[in-house]
Amino acid sequence: MPFVALLGPQRFTPTLGEAVRSLGIEGRLASVTAGWQEREAEDLELHEHLGERTVNLQLYARGEDVAERDPELAAAHRERQAELRELQGLYRLRLAAAMEACAALERSSAPERLREREIEAALEEIRRLDAHHFERVTEIDEAFERSIRPGERPQVARHRRAVARLLDRTEAVAIAGGHVAILLNRLRTFGLDGELGRRPVLAWSAGAMAVSERIVLFHDAPPQGSGAPEVLGAGLGLVRGLVPLPHARRRLELGDAGRVARFARRFAPALAVAMDDGCRLEIRPDGWRASPGLWSLTSTGAVLPLDAA
Repeated sequence: MPFVALLGPQRFTPTLGEAVRSLGIEGRLASVTAGWQEREAEDLELHEHLGERTVNLQLYARGEDVAERDPELAAAHRERQAELRELQGLYRLRLAAAMEACAALERSSAPERLREREIEAALEEIRRLDAHHFERVTEIDEAFERSIRPGERPQVARHRRAVARLLDRTEAVAIAGGHVAILLNRLRTFGLDGELGRRPVLAWSAGAMAVSERIVLFHDAPPQGSGAPEVLGAGLGLVRGLVPLPHARRRLELGDAGRVARFARRFAPALAVAMDDGCRLEIRPDGWRASPGLWSLTSTGAVLPLDAA
C-alpha cells in the first residue's frame, strides 16, 4: 500500500508545502493539474508554493495531442463518454425516486419500530442501485479497454514513456483538483494508475476523490439537478474504506441530521469524511493519522471529529 496524504482544499488555505516538508520530501514533485483542463499550465502559484520543485506532467495537453493525432481513438473516447453520460442520466432518474421514497419514510408518522426497518430496506435498495450502476460503468470502461487498447496505441504509448521518464526524476506526486472525471481519465490514459503506488502521493479536492476506490459526487443544493449524492464509478483505489468529501461544508448541509445519517448509512462500511481547509489525512501501510479539520459523517446524523484510531 503506498503512502497517501489527502489534504483539505488548497485555494484559501494552502498547506501542501507544509505537508511536503513534514513528510521529509526533499526532491522534485510531479504535479498533475489535468482537472483544470485548459488552465492546466497555469500552475505558477503551485510551482512557487513548492519551492519551484514541480514538474507538471501536462496530462490534459497530452490528451489533446493524442486526440488530434489519433482520430479513431478520439472518436471511440467520445462515444464511450456519451454512453456514460446517458447511463448516468438513467441512474439519476432511478436514484431520485429511491431517495425520495427513503426521505418520505423518514418523514412518516408511523411508529419508529415499524418505520426503521422500512427505512433500512429503502437504503438497501439504494445501495443495490449504486452497486448496479458501478458495475455498468465498469463494464463500459472494460469494453473500451478491450476493444481499443489505448495503452498499446502509438500516440498514447509515446506519451506514457515520456510521463514515465518524468516520474523517474521525481520523489512524489501532487494531484490537484478540478473536473474529477477528466482528471481520472487522464491519469488512467497515461498510466498513472500503475505508477502512483511507487512514490508518495499528495492529493486534494478532486484529486483526493480520484485516488479513492469509489467516486461519489455530492452537492445538497446544486444549481441544477436533484442534489442526491451520485456514484460516478471506480477511482484509482489508492485509498480504501473512505469516501472523501472535499469542500463538504460548502456543498453539504452538515447541520441536517437526516441528510447526514442517510449519507453515512448509504455508503457504510466506508467512512464518509468531510475535509475542511487546512486538514491532512495520512494513509500509511501501518494505519492512518488524522489532523484537526477532518470530520466523520455518522449513522446517527452527528458530524464528529475523525479519530486516528
